[in-house]
Amino acid sequence: RTLTVFTLAVCLSSPGKAQQQCTNGFDLDRASGQCLDIDECRTIPEACRGDMVCVNQNGGYLCIPRTNPVYRSPYLNPYSNIYPPPPAPGPVPNYPTATRPLMCRFGYQLDENNQCADVDECASDSHQCNPTQICINTEGGYTCSCTEGYWLLEGQCLDIDECRYGYCQQLCANVPGSYSCTCNPGFTLNDDGRSCQDVNECTNENPCTQTCVNTYGSFLCRCEPGYELEADGVNCSDMDECSFSEFLCQHECVNGPGSYYCICPSGYNLLDDSRSCQDINECENRNFTCTHQQTCFNIPGEYKCLDPVRCEDPYIQINE
Repeated sequence: RTLTVFTLAVCLSSPGKAQQQCTNGFDLDRASGQCLDIDECRTIPEACRGDMVCVNQNGGYLCIPRTNPVYRSPYLNPYSNIYPPPPAPGPVPNYPTATRPLMCRFGYQLDENNQCADVDECASDSHQCNPTQICINTEGGYTCSCTEGYWLLEGQCLDIDECRYGYCQQLCANVPGSYSCTCNPGFTLNDDGRSCQDVNECTNENPCTQTCVNTYGSFLCRCEPGYELEADGVNCSDMDECSFSEFLCQHECVNGPGSYYCICPSGYNLLDDSRSCQDINECENRNFTCTHQQTCFNIPGEYKCLDPVRCEDPYIQINE
């Protein structure tokens, strides 16, 4: 896209005498009495900065990108009509009105109302952005930029690896133009999408058959006394204490759910230690079934009833 600007110099007169003046961008040549164009690209230091090039125009100058074609002929533009040079200024009796050809600055074009309107290079596909870039229209021009998650390098938009910068607290997966955070087992992702919070497995759903203890990122299962944790780390099974030792009980050990107990044979009592057995003296406790003529005789675990002693002839009983 090219642009040629025409600016005319006019003469102004003041009441009482004629005074020749030039419009902005022109200097009056006293010798010839003509208005000559000022080359701002040479007279103004750094008239254009950055990646812009200065192009002198009649009565002004333009700053355009270096990549755009520049047609330096002041009156010739291959994409527009050819306009004749402005007429030489002459004295006028009254204050005239300066007129210009209907031309717009670079990046603008005439609309239906003969007003200079911004050209949307992005919509008209007249920009020079790469396929990896996006075009952003600006007033009088456009900008080539990258979408979020990409950065510009040598004219190309390259994906930013956000995982290299520690955006996630735990696990990070880079995806084109973005990233995704996940958490290790035992954690849940917070609403910020980056940090992780411990999951209390014991509160949400107790996975243990007995006691659950929450830990950072996990949990532990514990069993009540008399039970032991199985290999799966979750279930508890009864512990057979009687199989550990034959000396737990003096007589007999009986295993029960989560515990054990000792029993004694008939004729014995279990002592307070719940392990030892003691013989019951049925004769002292008068817990026997002997007759009055019989005598109770205690033996370990039981008793016997002895009949009265009878002496055979020629023997006689001398005492009871």
